[in-house]
Amino acid sequence: MKSEFYIDKVSKKEAEELLLQYHYLKDISKSFKSGYNYGLFLKNDFCPLKIGGLLGVCIFTGLPVPEIAKGAFGLERNEQEGLYELSRLCIHPDTQLKEHNITSWFVSRAIKQFRRDTEVKAIISYADSDFHSGTIYRACNFTYVGLSDPKKDFYYADGTKHSRGKVKGLKGEWKERSRKHRYVMVFDKSLKLLWKK
Repeated sequence: MKSEFYIDKVSKKEAEELLLQYHYLKDISKSFKSGYNYGLFLKNDFCPLKIGGLLGVCIFTGLPVPEIAKGAFGLERNEQEGLYELSRLCIHPDTQLKEHNITSWFVSRAIKQFRRDTEVKAIISYADSDFHSGTIYRACNFTYVGLSDPKKDFYYADGTKHSRGKVKGLKGEWKERSRKHRYVMVFDKSLKLLWKK
């Protein structure tokens, strides 16, 4: 029963343990950006699952690059306060199996608490098309606004990804990046969404 659960703020260190074990982006979960981090817990002290009773994590961060707000809302760099990304979401798999709709319940309550904790004008989230389509965001009343634009990343000959800077003269190849399903939840009605629904 959902009444047995509650949410509370958690540290980056607390969130990291769950993400490293269960998030599908395990390889980069150690370097995830911390922000407003909310955890899912059972109300009683006894918890048969490990990780100190932490059963889920929902993390909201500032937008990773200002171009996102420019493309989504036409906002310049100095106009982007209150815009956030739901950047990490993870629920312990045992909890997902036992509790129907626990993820949407958790996300909805995390958003409510997030809005109490700070001014939130809009939340953007992405679902990597290689892993899922973002069904949970639809269930939480996010608006679907299509796929991100096609992009490529440069990989060195040894298979590692080039992060920044020029690639001219480097040995490697360009590879297609997986496209992301984009979702938006707007609270400030003065914002005009430019991405097409």
